[in-house]
Amino acid sequence: MRKKIKIKITVNGKQTIVNSNFSLKNLVDKLEIPLNKIAIEYNREIIDKKKIKKILLSLLMDYINPKKITYLPNTAGCFSSDEALRTLRLAREIGGWKLVKLEVLGDKKTLFPDVIETLKSTEVLTKEGFKVMVYCNDDPLMAKRLENAGACAIMPLAAPIGSGLGIQNKINLKIIRNQTKLPVIVDAGIGQASDATQAMELGCDGVLINTAIAKAKNPYGMAEAMKYAVISGRKSYLSGRINPNLFGSASTTNSGII
Repeated sequence: MRKKIKIKITVNGKQTIVNSNFSLKNLVDKLEIPLNKIAIEYNREIIDKKKIKKILLSLLMDYINPKKITYLPNTAGCFSSDEALRTLRLAREIGGWKLVKLEVLGDKKTLFPDVIETLKSTEVLTKEGFKVMVYCNDDPLMAKRLENAGACAIMPLAAPIGSGLGIQNKINLKIIRNQTKLPVIVDAGIGQASDATQAMELGCDGVLINTAIAKAKNPYGMAEAMKYAVISGRKSYLSGRINPNLFGSASTTNSGII
């Protein structure tokens, strides 16, 4: 049985109650502001950071076993370097995680990354010992700057987050792939299995997919399709495609014909 929890959050005089029957997602949704600005009452007792850490981890581990699944703290929803840095530092305090995904958005409509804030955050985080996987646009020059700033993986978008438009700029993704030895993971815009295959055939090391699976009519079936798409795309890339040609080329020869 999960331990019964009742948390009272007080911010600027306003209170929100989170009861024990809330799921982890509900709890996280309630905690939309930094924990260092929140007074939390646990069973009518003010708790410190260590108790916050214990509560959140116990809830999270009810769903995801960290011994089987790698945790990847993410700054999705952050619109400034300060927000992103605070989020990842808090993640390190909670679980000791150093491998993180950095995402600093610049526009609420397109959800394109703010490359200036992203670069600044990458420089700070790498100096603090984080291993930073960086969400960025498909600009080869910025991707190189992020690599030079210490990023451990480059995660260019294929299209806007959640759009499902698929890869819009194959040339730029291929340039990014060819200019770096870091892992390249297509991070946004995948809509169907063929998009994942194309990303892998370009030489990318992986794809990060959420909306295309979560909002599919059959999420389980789509997840399975994505799995095989990634496998087939990777095998295709490693096998080496033939050189494209504008004209036909006979697959059989005239040799031996009488």
